Amino acid sequence: MKSNAFGRSGKQVSRLGFGAMGLGGAFGQYTDNELVRSVLHSLENGVNFIDTARNYGESERIIGLALREWKGEAPFIASKVQSKGPGNLGWGMPIPVETAYPKGWLRESTEISLGQLGVESIDLMQLHQYWPQWDQTGYWMEELQQLKQEGKIKAIGISLPDQRHDIALSIIQSGQIDAVQTVFNIFDPLALDCLIPICQEHQVAVIARCILDEGGLTGFLREDTVFEPDDFRASYFDYMPRQVYIDRVNRLREEYVPAYANSLAELAIRFVLHHPGVTTAISSMHIPQYADENISAAGRDPLPGEVFEQIRRHHRWVRNFYETKYWW
Repeated sequence: MKSNAFGRSGKQVSRLGFGAMGLGGAFGQYTDNELVRSVLHSLENGVNFIDTARNYGESERIIGLALREWKGEAPFIASKVQSKGPGNLGWGMPIPVETAYPKGWLRESTEISLGQLGVESIDLMQLHQYWPQWDQTGYWMEELQQLKQEGKIKAIGISLPDQRHDIALSIIQSGQIDAVQTVFNIFDPLALDCLIPICQEHQVAVIARCILDEGGLTGFLREDTVFEPDDFRASYFDYMPRQVYIDRVNRLREEYVPAYANSLAELAIRFVLHHPGVTTAISSMHIPQYADENISAAGRDPLPGEVFEQIRRHHRWVRNFYETKYWW
């Protein structure tokens, strides 16, 4: 597994990371043993970066169980502070920082994460949502800096709520954060336009998420695909007629598979990992078969430069329908 230095820390992390949202039941229900085995399987095959969150159900607890069994070098653990705001407020539109992270909540949430994970320090603690107007109220950054000084966390990051990458530019340039997590995939490559280069300039790590567009870029979606009731993708892919999405995916398949990649998933992963400014890209690998396929794709040579640019320019299809009722 290829690796990158994680921002200013210099710590080496695998270019492909274990996205642990699936450990919390977002993509269906599995037993604790199955999920623990999936974490260990990825670690055994060279993945050493795990991204989780307080908001991911039992994810931190499952990772804690896996870490107790793991005998190798400790992986890099990134988690996120859960917003205390009601429901999903703050994801599509901003809310006051006092509502999302009232005073003392960052410490309380971090202490819960430490206990669930069974570790003394978390390598990266991220705000699960961030809005730039919060910078006018600095108590939350002071709390995170205090946790860092105490050794409870080693680095500070933010996770952007959607595709509006420009909201992070000021805080990146301020030098106060060590990492940014953002949406980045074939359909949404806009982070390359300014966010990633500016992070490179300031030695801020970039964590790419949704690299397979919630699985859509694997080509799994069909008109008759049925999701389990607790699988959030039931709404994710149905904000418009499915055939619209399927047609977009089929164009990618016709143009680039198998000429430049063995599968759509491989194409998507190699696309995201092409740019050196992407520190690590996280993917749900709660099923060992998928982990093996993703790890294999990450080990392939980069896409030809001209192919990468063709995909970047001609297949971008940015959609931001969070909390939107209508698409037409």
